[in-house]
Amino acid sequence: MNRFQVIPAAYVIFRRTHDGAEQVLLQLRQNTGYMDGHWACGAAGHVEQGESMFAAAVREAREELGVRVVGQDLLPATVMHRTTAGGGPIEERVDFFFQCRTWSGEPALQEADKALSLRWFDLTALPDPVVPHELYVLKQLGAGSLDPVVAFGF
Repeated sequence: MNRFQVIPAAYVIFRRTHDGAEQVLLQLRQNTGYMDGHWACGAAGHVEQGESMFAAAVREAREELGVRVVGQDLLPATVMHRTTAGGGPIEERVDFFFQCRTWSGEPALQEADKALSLRWFDLTALPDPVVPHELYVLKQLGAGSLDPVVAFGF
């Protein structure tokens, strides 16, 4: 049996309350080669060598949305250990999901070559399709039943 090698990634779930509904900010992926045409968390990406998951989340929020987030505004949502049968190394992950309700600046697409749209959605009315492992997190979050550590795809 081969040793499982994981790639860490950080996700920022931007949240707000709008007209009494809990909403999340999602972007529609394009031209990335991974889950293009799927909605995904507002900001996410690999943790770089020598970088903490908090620093990665802050960096991704700035790079992808042009907003400033500080570490204390990142509230841990869950850690997901995931894989997909036959998916190869790209699907061998440990994902750190954070919720964020406070930031500076107005979220806007900064990488238009990688995302087609950016929109707020009610947690109870998510678009289709959403990246499967992210959909799992968002649905559990909306139901108030998201565990602090989860496994997906095993």
